[in-house]
Amino acid sequence: MSEPEQADTAAVTDGRTSALTAVDPDDDAFTRQRSGRRELPDPEPLLINLTRCVLEILGGIRDLEQIGRWVTDEVYMALRTRAGIAARARAVKRIPANRPVVTIARVLMTEPCDGIIEAVVIVHGRARSRAVAIRLEGLDHRWRASALSIL
Repeated sequence: MSEPEQADTAAVTDGRTSALTAVDPDDDAFTRQRSGRRELPDPEPLLINLTRCVLEILGGIRDLEQIGRWVTDEVYMALRTRAGIAARARAVKRIPANRPVVTIARVLMTEPCDGIIEAVVIVHGRARSRAVAIRLEGLDHRWRASALSIL
């Protein structure tokens, strides 16, 4: 075995060598695995709670990190941007962060293929009604939002 290959399979810590196994990054065991509908819980409670959480994040009373495990990285980054814009708008207008008072009116779901849910959650607030469109994908035996839009 040549020296570069040895460097990939051994680590030196405090003068001692411990053997490590080489990990193939393309190995399927280390990537997210799609889950079928039978392996996943009922999506409706997640849709309702995720909608409430997103509205609270945009209202400035909930941290975005609290829903990090339920959304993909792309959704997380988009929400972070939108929450920052909302916070700056509140600061300019000198409006304090408030808990949005909303009522979930209806949840409409479709399942275009196994392990994918596309839903619209209709929300009524004091001043207006909104629709929150969410796409859930079954990954690693749990739902994750891969798209989210507030209309």
